[in-house]
Amino acid sequence: SNTGNAGISWQFAANGMVGASGTFTNLHYLDQAEVPGLADSSSQGGSVFYSLRISKMHYIGATYQYQRLIASPTNGQSETQTHALLFFYTLYATSRFSMSFFGGPQYSDTVEPLIPPFQIQRPDARAWTPAAGASMSWQGRTTNAALSYSHVISGGGGLTGAVQMSSVSASIGQQLTRRLSGSVGGGYTQNDLVASALTGSSNGHTVSGTASLQQQVGQHLNVQLGYTRLHQAYSSVAVLAATPDTNREFVSISYQFSRPLGR
Repeated sequence: SNTGNAGISWQFAANGMVGASGTFTNLHYLDQAEVPGLADSSSQGGSVFYSLRISKMHYIGATYQYQRLIASPTNGQSETQTHALLFFYTLYATSRFSMSFFGGPQYSDTVEPLIPPFQIQRPDARAWTPAAGASMSWQGRTTNAALSYSHVISGGGGLTGAVQMSSVSASIGQQLTRRLSGSVGGGYTQNDLVASALTGSSNGHTVSGTASLQQQVGQHLNVQLGYTRLHQAYSSVAVLAATPDTNREFVSISYQFSRPLGR
C-alpha cells in the first residue's frame, strides 16, 4: 500500500485562515488467490477550507471535499465519486481541553462492475447522505487523552467498493520520562457498502487495540515500537472469515523539522 498527501494553509488575517490539501492511496494484493473476497483499491481526493476565529474560544468554518474511490474486484471495477460540504465548529474551553464538531451533506455517485455474461451496465447508484463527526481532546502536564467519532463515505480498504463508514476511537498517552512516552488506544469501525447492488455482500466491522512506546532521540528524531490486535468480522469475505484475528507489530522512525514561510 502507498499513501501520499500534501497541504497548504494561509493565515490571511489575525482571525482568518484558508487552505487546501490533496491525497492519494493505492492498495495492491500481490497474489489475489491468497485473499479471496478482497480487491485492489485506490483513491484520489482534495479539499479546501475556510476557518474564522469569532472569539478567543470559538472557531467556525467550512470545508468542501471531493473523493474518487476505486475498487477492482475480479468481476470488474467499482468507482464512487463524492462531493461534500461540511461545516465545523471548535470550542477551546481551556488551554488544555477542546471540542470540535462537523456536519453537512455528502453526495455520492457509484458505477458498479458490469453484469456477466453479457456485460450489462448496472444503473448508477446516486444518493445524498449526512456526514458528521465530533472529537474531544485533553492535554495534561504529562497525560493526554482523545476521543473521536465520524460517519462518512470512505474507501473500502480492500472491500469490493466504497463504504459508508461509522467509526469511534479513543486513546490515552503518558509521558514516562523526559524523552520516553507511551500510549494505548482502541477503535471500532462499521463498514457498509455504498452500492445497493452489493450491499450485504461484504458489510462488517473491525475492532482494534494498539499499545506503543516512543523514544525521542535528539531534537528531531523519534523511534516508535508498537503492537496492534485486530479483529475483522466480515462473514462473506472468505479470507477474513477464516482468519478474523490478526497480530501486528510495527516500528516507526520519523524525522521532523519545520520552518515558517513568509513574514
